[in-house]
Amino acid sequence: MIPRIYIPGDSGALALGAEKVAKAVRAELAERGIEAKIVRNGSRGAYFLEPMVEVATANGRIAYGPVKPSDVKSLFDCGFLTGGHHKRWLGAPDKIPFLARQTRLTFARCGVTDPLSLDHYKAHGGLNGLQNAVAMTPADIVKQVTESGLRGRGGAGFPTGIKWKTVLDTSAERKYIVCNADEGDSGTFADRMIMEGDPFVLIEGMAIAGIATGATKGFIYIRSEYPHAVAVMQKAVEIARKAGVLGVNVLGSANSFDMEVRIGAGAYVCGEETALLDSLEGKRGQVRAKPPLPAHKGLFGKPTVINNVISLASVPVIMDKGAAFYKDFGMGRSRGTIPIQIAGNVKYPGLYEAAFGMTLGEIVDDIGGGTATGRPVKAVQVGGPLGAYFPRALFDTPFDYEAFAAKDGLIGHAGIVVFDDSADMLKQARFAMEFCAIESCGKCTPCRIGSTRGVEVLDRLAQNIEPEKQIALVTDLCNTMKFGSLCALGGFTPYPVMSALNHFPDDFRPTPVAEAAE
Repeated sequence: MIPRIYIPGDSGALALGAEKVAKAVRAELAERGIEAKIVRNGSRGAYFLEPMVEVATANGRIAYGPVKPSDVKSLFDCGFLTGGHHKRWLGAPDKIPFLARQTRLTFARCGVTDPLSLDHYKAHGGLNGLQNAVAMTPADIVKQVTESGLRGRGGAGFPTGIKWKTVLDTSAERKYIVCNADEGDSGTFADRMIMEGDPFVLIEGMAIAGIATGATKGFIYIRSEYPHAVAVMQKAVEIARKAGVLGVNVLGSANSFDMEVRIGAGAYVCGEETALLDSLEGKRGQVRAKPPLPAHKGLFGKPTVINNVISLASVPVIMDKGAAFYKDFGMGRSRGTIPIQIAGNVKYPGLYEAAFGMTLGEIVDDIGGGTATGRPVKAVQVGGPLGAYFPRALFDTPFDYEAFAAKDGLIGHAGIVVFDDSADMLKQARFAMEFCAIESCGKCTPCRIGSTRGVEVLDRLAQNIEPEKQIALVTDLCNTMKFGSLCALGGFTPYPVMSALNHFPDDFRPTPVAEAAE
């Protein structure tokens, strides 16, 4: 039997040297005259162990990591092709604590299968959900997704089933499914991991959405900064089309659905669904006023379902295992699992899929291992650059949409960025305003002008110019932006600013220059 070696080829692993490791392994195989198959799988998400090389043995897969090119020769000397011990030996991947404690539903195949092998995908439960869907009525598919409790994983948390039902009930000669893969939040990489590590699950989810709503065409809108994801998704779509998963007769049924990949130009605001639609139509990405909703009048004026990558990738397991199975995970109105992305100044960065309900403290301290610097955790930003900063006093907050909203926070795309006690929260607040000013589409005044004024006010505060007046002014400004902006870019910028101000007030009252000199 030819040995099978797994070396991740996703962006995260490549950034950590996976390509150099793969090259070294190929060279060592050639030098030793060993025939083996190298599979470029996706990452399992434990990025502190990447590049993580795995080998299929008679006793299952054995992992080694983080592997450096200089380790390769000694790995072969230790007999790693049969699971031999080495200083990089990690044992069975699913027994590694970071991975063993997870509840992997959406990411069950990520890092396990060959991303572009449809046979491998099917061997691990792929297409079961689509097979069930083609035998059901659209209304029954929508009912199952609704009963599962699935909510949008892109940030808003809107019930997926309700969005689908609206499009299903809207009459039109043409409907669309649009996948929002414009993942631009800091500390987020779940969309990228799925697209590069298990692209067929996204394709399957989009096909199910099409059948459920009567849409026959889909678009995946991927940010231009994700060239590897673009390449993998384009290949996967071609493979799916040739295999009859996409096309005029999906899996041999009477249902028709096809899709294509489109690339964004790098505007953060195009993560907002209506700005994304303008971009897809070839226009400048600007936010549209609502109503009409995209579900009624979306892409090219037709009824359109717009869902995030993780929302769509979660659908196949629901259609395979059933609504009750999926709904059994989670808490309150937050059902199922959520891929939590742990980044920033943290000891164990990576993706951790778990049911809703874990506390923020468990995620940061137990799973993330605290800070990489070893200094105390000062703040955690959840939900990207527009998310609130939570202090340790709020670490008992459960990871749940309503629980975070009650503390003036938001889960967003579930990205967590950790900061130690050296962080200056006034500078972080200024960054939020500056980010908004740079990325604003310019359509509404509160966002376009408010963010620029916000930077100026915070700069005056940093210079200790009438500090109490500046704090009152920025508070009033945030209130205007929150309730007056056309979309979430301007509307959510106050979250990081006000949370930093409220939870870390000492950082907003700089020591006067004269006192500092004394």
